[in-house]
Amino acid sequence: MGWRVSLAKTPVASIEATLPKNPGIAPGEKSPLVVAVTGPDGKVLLTEGQGKGKVLWKDLTVTAAVVSVNKKGVLSLPKDPRVSDGKTGQVTITVPSHPGITTELDIPLRYDYAFKANFSGASGMNGTNGTAGIDGTSGSMGSTDPNNPSPGGNGGNGSNGSDGSNGGDGSDGPPVQVRVTLRSGTHPLLQIGVSSGRKERFYLIDPQGGSLTVNDNGGSGGSGGKGGHGGRGGSGGIGTPNGSSGSDGSNGSDGRSGSDGRGGSIAVTYDSQAKSYLATIHLSNQGGPKPVFNEEPVAPLW
Repeated sequence: MGWRVSLAKTPVASIEATLPKNPGIAPGEKSPLVVAVTGPDGKVLLTEGQGKGKVLWKDLTVTAAVVSVNKKGVLSLPKDPRVSDGKTGQVTITVPSHPGITTELDIPLRYDYAFKANFSGASGMNGTNGTAGIDGTSGSMGSTDPNNPSPGGNGGNGSNGSDGSNGGDGSDGPPVQVRVTLRSGTHPLLQIGVSSGRKERFYLIDPQGGSLTVNDNGGSGGSGGKGGHGGRGGSGGIGTPNGSSGSDGSNGSDGRSGSDGRGGSIAVTYDSQAKSYLATIHLSNQGGPKPVFNEEPVAPLW
């Protein structure tokens, strides 16, 4: 760590924070923060991590509102848009070793993002591999003495490997309900709720660039276990004549892969005001019934 700098031993005139990857952050996503530290001579040092610089994050104090930040300067926003809707994230950064040096950065919240809701069935368990067979024992030694010859003993046969077990079948996708309504205004946003049983998730989508993909596919079948290798036959013993080598055991058969599950049913209920924006919603339920769309009043979801 000798190439890093210690801010306690470095003159600091000012600091500035930026989001180099995106102008904002979407619910459920992360975005790295970079801080530029400027000295009295105009020399600029950047933070480690995304900034690839020499300034350690532990030499800075970062406090955040609406968003959260980890010890490596990476911001995150909760998945549920109801937590942050209508708010603006903010971070305040100070240098404890240099009182009075501080900066603030507003973090815009964005909804023009490709969100995904995964309600697919569980994958099947993989089968267990078969056990390898036991090698045969070597034959006993005979004699090659011309005056007193004796045959070598035969090698023992290797035992067979056991079969691998079958993989488990993937689960079918569950019935899923999707509710869609429009929040009108100068910049309309879609409120979407996706639920199945006790599981429910909410999304706020900017139809100008944003989208939601709902996956309700069947789970993948588990892979079959590999058959065990047969044991090697034992070598025949040396003698006059030599003993015969034992036969190799047979390899076990591979287990059968499990079947993939089928897609679940998807029912979409949308408010009439949201009808022209339905193209922003993508549905996937491979092997399942055709999704059903119903137009009826949908009240604001929060």
